[in-house]
Amino acid sequence: MIWSGADLDVHRVVVGPLANNVYVLRCRRSALAALIDAADESERLVRLADALGVVNVLETHGHHDHVGAIPELRASGRVVWGHPEDVALFPALDRHLAHDQVIEVGELRVRVIHTPGHTPGSTCFFVEGSPVLFSGDTLFPGGPGATAFEGGDFPTIIASIDQRLFRRFADDVLVLPGHGAPTTIGAERAHLDDWIARGW
Repeated sequence: MIWSGADLDVHRVVVGPLANNVYVLRCRRSALAALIDAADESERLVRLADALGVVNVLETHGHHDHVGAIPELRASGRVVWGHPEDVALFPALDRHLAHDQVIEVGELRVRVIHTPGHTPGSTCFFVEGSPVLFSGDTLFPGGPGATAFEGGDFPTIIASIDQRLFRRFADDVLVLPGHGAPTTIGAERAHLDDWIARGW
């Protein structure tokens, strides 16, 4: 477990050759959960989903290293959500995400934040009433996600981070990225101008 609060537990496993973080956010009151990014090692993720009561799979974006276990999780009965701007990248989707919508996970409310730039459909998820933000490949310790891939755009990801993350969330919000270690909004906010100056 990487974080726990009165109403929410967050579990993390690291999977695949690119060391993707897969998170499960679990409502303590209802014992229902959602999995963030069905990345790889599908048998392991299905077992984890079974153990923790996962109903929904929420995809931060459609890059191949984040979607490899989608078919198996869908086959096991989970509902897979992704942003329509990345629809061509997903092996399959059941439902589309929209900016500022709320997805209920038991008694938890998960706010959808569309943050294009790494991909056109890149999305973050914030658990209301908690300090927990899942940033996918939009924001990492030390800067934004890569924008050199097809569909990536550096000015767009900077605008997403500034307008939809830094201007919205307090310093103590915990940022759980798609790869690597956690950080906080406060630890990253002060470096925005440095990232703009370096251009990546």
